[in-house]
Amino acid sequence: MEKPFVIENGQRVFNFRKTLNYIQYLGQKQYGPNFKIYREDIMILRKLILYTIHEVDQCEKHNLDLSKGILLIGPVGSGKTSIMTILRQFLFRDDYYLIKSARDIAFEYQKDGVETIQKYGKQHNTLCIDDLGVENNSKFYGNECNTIAEILLQRYELLTNFKVKTHATTNLNADELEELYGNRVRSRLRSMFNLISFPSSTKDKRK
Repeated sequence: MEKPFVIENGQRVFNFRKTLNYIQYLGQKQYGPNFKIYREDIMILRKLILYTIHEVDQCEKHNLDLSKGILLIGPVGSGKTSIMTILRQFLFRDDYYLIKSARDIAFEYQKDGVETIQKYGKQHNTLCIDDLGVENNSKFYGNECNTIAEILLQRYELLTNFKVKTHATTNLNADELEELYGNRVRSRLRSMFNLISFPSSTKDKRK
């Protein structure tokens, strides 16, 4: 399928409707024929696309700060992970991010200990932490650690000192994130992320 943009004066110019069609095409190619963009997704996708392709004026209109990452919030099955995966197709090279689930990071800590926190918290690469809140506190030789909270605090320092962004997805709201990760993390989330949320009524699209 033809990509949904043309090059004008060295810049990518997107057609939004064609972009939605292309996202659905990529989703069906990767996840199967049942992948579908729903009407309720369109405004969310508009914001995510504007952010991804650096439409500065439109991002300002939608209160999106290009110096921050994205925290995509929504119910189970709303399509958060698949959308963040597909959007990588539209990124500028320097913006490309690894997607790693919070659960897998916690499992890595159980195996490798503090090296895991250094690996994801200190490296100067954009990272998307998928499914914040699904992991449990991890133990390494009996030492318990809220691994993701420590990584988020270090990622905040990366953003502050080196402008390295972090993205994340979660099923939790702000109060639930604070209960899980503590007030220190919550107080930094707004500085780290643009919050984009699916409606709470969004149905599980996997059913």
